[in-house]
Amino acid sequence: MKIERARPRRAGQFLFVEIITDNGIVGFGESGAWGHLEASEAALQKYCDYLIGEDPRRIERHWQMMHRFAHFNGAAVGGAISAVDIALWDIKAKSYGVPLYELLGGAVRDKLRVYAHVYAKTVDQVADYARQKAAEGFTAIGHLNPFLDEPEDQPYFLGHAGLVGMGIETVRRCREAAGPDVDLMLELHRRLTPAEAVTFAHAAAEYTPGWLEDPIRPENIDAMADVARRSPVPIATGERYFNIYQFKMAIERRAMSFARVSVGICGGITAAMKIAAIAEANDVQVAPHNPISPIGVAACAAIGFSRSNVAIQEYPTGYDNYVLESTPKLLGHALVESDLTVEQGFMSRPETPGLGVTLRDDAEKIRPPITRPVSMRRHLDGGLVDQ
Repeated sequence: MKIERARPRRAGQFLFVEIITDNGIVGFGESGAWGHLEASEAALQKYCDYLIGEDPRRIERHWQMMHRFAHFNGAAVGGAISAVDIALWDIKAKSYGVPLYELLGGAVRDKLRVYAHVYAKTVDQVADYARQKAAEGFTAIGHLNPFLDEPEDQPYFLGHAGLVGMGIETVRRCREAAGPDVDLMLELHRRLTPAEAVTFAHAAAEYTPGWLEDPIRPENIDAMADVARRSPVPIATGERYFNIYQFKMAIERRAMSFARVSVGICGGITAAMKIAAIAEANDVQVAPHNPISPIGVAACAAIGFSRSNVAIQEYPTGYDNYVLESTPKLLGHALVESDLTVEQGFMSRPETPGLGVTLRDDAEKIRPPITRPVSMRRHLDGGLVDQ
């Protein structure tokens, strides 16, 4: 088997790759570098050129080649490598006529727990969406931002006491709305300093959050480890890590209880399997990160169905066209034909060969490509705010 054609495909806010073999098997993958898709697409085209005439089944060899040929990496390049790697696994599983998780060791579970997204600009909206998602049967609600998803053009200011107080009020309202048994997966979007993060964690513990995700910027692994050591709430991080070495360092320094592996950035299925093994050896749970299309969801799910230390799977219901609003359906559902089904907060095990998701031929017409412009929210003093 040889690769005959390979090309990037942009549709809406997504970047895909389509790889076709000389015997007609088509594999799909997706880059998760959603903030820099133009750069990721350029790297992806370069890898597509390399792949022509190659055997798609030599996945580890291709993974090593893409990572090591020039010793430059980063999120945009990692997204391109991930897209190719996912597509190659899709091809290989289809060539054997089995779902992808069968090639990764077989299913360790019959259904996979997922959490829905909540996006809201006010505390009332957050509470209403939390109540709605709980009523839909989700046992966990994520992308739950205690500090809200306010418009970027609205200047920001809250002092220490106001910030912590506002965040805790949001968590309290969500706990009342969702009930005592729904896990609240708090997404802090790097909003806090280490001191604020520790203070907030102790105040939030009363409401038993499932985790605090990225309470501070994740680049400083030592700082995240310090927050994790002092926090009574588990820390989740890693969604912006683009190689296995960053995860190894963060896991060994106890900077996380949940490894937020972005299968569309870290190096694809191949890298995610390596990271899951490191995490398992250190008693860390994996919670794949996925704010992208159903192809990314399916790639994460292949890990979730085959790795015993995967705790939960992200199921994005919102952020369509980069608009911070919740939606009832899976993000990007109109672009694909899919075997993914979710009932009562659990994803059914797919039975279709490969990923179980196919990108539609007219995806680009359904959603013409869009670009996320460079922008950040401004602080009242004129500085920049992570959000």
